Amino acid sequence: MSTFKTKYLTVDKLVQAFIWLFLIFSCILVLIPLAFMFTASTMPAIDILKLPYPWVSDHFHWQNFYNAIRGPEGTYEFLRNTVNSLVVAISVSFFTVMLSSVTGYGLAKFEFRGRNLVFMLIMATMMIPFETIMIPLYMVVTGMGMQDSYLGLIVPFVANAFGIFLMRQFLIPFPNEVLDAARIDGASEPRIFTQVVLPNAGPAIATLAIISFRAQWDNLLWPLLIVQSEHMKTIPLYITKFMAETHSDEGIMMAVAVLASLPMFILFFSLSKYFVNTEGLHSSTKG
Repeated sequence: MSTFKTKYLTVDKLVQAFIWLFLIFSCILVLIPLAFMFTASTMPAIDILKLPYPWVSDHFHWQNFYNAIRGPEGTYEFLRNTVNSLVVAISVSFFTVMLSSVTGYGLAKFEFRGRNLVFMLIMATMMIPFETIMIPLYMVVTGMGMQDSYLGLIVPFVANAFGIFLMRQFLIPFPNEVLDAARIDGASEPRIFTQVVLPNAGPAIATLAIISFRAQWDNLLWPLLIVQSEHMKTIPLYITKFMAETHSDEGIMMAVAVLASLPMFILFFSLSKYFVNTEGLHSSTKG
């Protein structure tokens, strides 16, 4: 019996060691491009093209960041484009979270005829590629006079089928006893939703907020159609200026990439504590 137990422990340790090696290798694969981006942003272009690549530069070339903010035309449009991207991404994330939470809560906790059919129809929209509805959506937006405006960048993306799916699946196990107790205490449905459901749905809300923010922060195709003026362009459109140049500076391009990535890093590390442990939600509500 002791021999079998020893062999089992040995196999278990080997499996754990393999898992750790796989995770470490995966982290290295993810971190290498990021490390290259950050180090290259502080180097002159001539150092970036050296082989082998010098991971540690002899001196920091901070001029890259100034030139990245200054822009290829010297107009400092980076600041305005960053504000545009923040306004669009934050607005879409906020409305997506609110609409998805309300719809997901209704589909998860209210019984009504055709509930499953409504949910299936919403899920069916996820099978439609954006490219197939892009032109009709563009015609609708331009017909409503929202071209080259914040409304044209925000309104088409506030309804999200994935967000509804995520919130519904997260709220299905939510204890009905908690909701019934709130109703017995005289709480209205809006109050139950805002003061009971939302505070306990932090992991799903944080996840959906990050996904929605990242999708709009990286969105290039739709702003390319809607935006015409320079002052309404977003960060992805700003980055394409450097890529379109015949004689581009790799150091400045990496500096632009670093500056454009900072909001995503800040958002992720700010909200990561809310979705690291999703099991704590239902156990706490049950207790």
